[in-house]
Amino acid sequence: MSAIDILQYLNYLRVERNFSKHTLRAYANDLGMFCDYVENGVKALQRSPDDIRSPATLDALKRAGKKEVRSFLAHLQTSGDSARTAARKLAALRSAYTYFQRMEQITVNPTEGLRSPRLSKPLPDVLSIPEVTALLEAPDLSTPLGKRDRAILEVLYSCGLRAAELAGLRMTDVFADQQTLRVLGKRKKERVVPIGMYALNALRDYLSSRHMLGAPEHSIVFINHRGGPLTTRSIQRIVERYVLLTLPTRHEVSPHTLRHTFATHMLDAGADLRVVQEILGHESLSSTQIYTHVSIERLKQVYRDAHPHA
Repeated sequence: MSAIDILQYLNYLRVERNFSKHTLRAYANDLGMFCDYVENGVKALQRSPDDIRSPATLDALKRAGKKEVRSFLAHLQTSGDSARTAARKLAALRSAYTYFQRMEQITVNPTEGLRSPRLSKPLPDVLSIPEVTALLEAPDLSTPLGKRDRAILEVLYSCGLRAAELAGLRMTDVFADQQTLRVLGKRKKERVVPIGMYALNALRDYLSSRHMLGAPEHSIVFINHRGGPLTTRSIQRIVERYVLLTLPTRHEVSPHTLRHTFATHMLDAGADLRVVQEILGHESLSSTQIYTHVSIERLKQVYRDAHPHA
C-alpha cells in the first residue's frame, strides 16, 4: 500500500505539476535514497541510484524525523555532493512530505523550518556582439541545411528560447505578420515572444526550402535531413559545430549560452528587467536578476579597460 502511495505522488507531479520525465526520475531517486538511508544508514549513500536497496515507501517517510533529514543532508555534503544536489534532494523531500501531509497520510512534516543549503550563483557565460555575429554568419546559406542552421541560431539569439522550446516549435506557433512566436515553456506554460527581423527573415528563408529536407507530415518547424523533428541534443550539436568553426577558443558554448547572451544584451541596451523576465518565461524575477549582475560586471570590465585611472 505504501509503495502505491509513492507512485500516486509521482503521478500527481506528472499530471498536476507537469514535471518532466527527467525531474520525476530525479525525485524518485532522491526519495529512494533517503528511504534507503533511513533503513540502512550511511552505507546507503555509497550506492548508485540504480542500486538503491530500499525503494521509497510511505512507511519509511513516516518513520523519519527532522534529525534523520538533517543527518541525511549533512552526510551528502561531507561525502562530496554539491550544495546544489543537496538542495534538490531537500526540495524532493519537502514536496513529498507536503503532499502526504495534505492528503492526511502523514501528520508531521520533518522538513518544515529546514533551510536549503546556500547556493553560489556563478555568472552565466555570454558572447560578445562580435562573437554572436561571427556565429550567426557561419552557416552556408547555399544549402537547405545551412538555411535551417542559420534560422536556428538566429531564433535562439533573437528570442532567448531554450533548446527544448525551439525543438517543440510548430508551424502554427509562428505569427510572421505579428512578428511573434508562441512558445511552450516549462511545465507546459505558453508565452508569446517577439522575434526580430533578422531571425524572422532567416526563418522565412529556411521555411521556403524546408520541403527539400523531406516531406514531413508533422508540423514541427525544425527538422533533420530526413524530415524528422530535431531533438534538443541535435540542436546542441548544431550550435557546438558552428562554435568550433568560428569560436574555437570558447568552451562549453551551448544553446543556453545564446539565451544568456540574449538576456544580457537586452539589459545592456536598457531593456526593462520585467520585460526580459516575461520573454524568458521566468516565474521569479530573481531568476532574471542574475543578468543584471552580468551587465554590471561587463560595465566594470569596460571601465577598467578604458579609464586611465581605473
